[in-house]
Amino acid sequence: MTRTVSEIWRHPIKSHGRESVAQVLLEAGKMLPWDRTWAVAHEMSEADGSEWVSCRNFSIGTKAPELGAIRAKLDEATGRVTLSHPKRPDLTFDPDREGDKLIAWTDGFIPESRAQSVRVVRGQRQGFCDSDFPSVTLCNAASHRAVEERIGHALSRQRWRGNIWFDGGAAWEEFEWIGSDVRIGDAVLRLRERTDRCLATHNNPDTGARDAQILETLDSFGHRDFSVRAEVITGGRVAAGDEVTPL
Repeated sequence: MTRTVSEIWRHPIKSHGRESVAQVLLEAGKMLPWDRTWAVAHEMSEADGSEWVSCRNFSIGTKAPELGAIRAKLDEATGRVTLSHPKRPDLTFDPDREGDKLIAWTDGFIPESRAQSVRVVRGQRQGFCDSDFPSVTLCNAASHRAVEERIGHALSRQRWRGNIWFDGGAAWEEFEWIGSDVRIGDAVLRLRERTDRCLATHNNPDTGARDAQILETLDSFGHRDFSVRAEVITGGRVAAGDEVTPL
């Protein structure tokens, strides 16, 4: 059975857009480059980027479905990010110096009952993934299709906000790899834990509306998990079309 990388995604600003890339250069002990480099802290948060903190400190799709429809494009040379949303004109800005522009641009996306966005912070030690170790999420297209079949209609893969997607394997086999290593292209990753899921998966990545009962569908499989969090053990190039081989 040959498994290959089908897609690679990064999310420069946590919960504020996604971007497809053709290849990445992974480094041992680090997240996927430019993934969740920044996050948007809300008014109840003391996060300043000096250390990793959990997602509860930030404005995220679990609390604000409209954020799910944001797309991002990062200029690596300048560090500037362009965001797009069906209800907004595009915004190009420097997250390190012009965070106020993002706060203004997302005005109205955060429900009034939720803590409002106040500042953009940059992770100084690692990006703001949802694990306390620098992780890369590995997603199985066959597992996604199993969810689609169970729910009864097509779903965008971007509901899962994953990093590296592979195809050619069996549904849910990635859970059996926990504790083992996987070679992807030139890199080796150690799969450490399942990725537990939240209401952000209910958000339509095209419209920002909640339109699918993903958690309830996962319940029918006996869990609320999708994808696995992995640690990069050996760095190297990973590109679409590379083989994914359990070791």
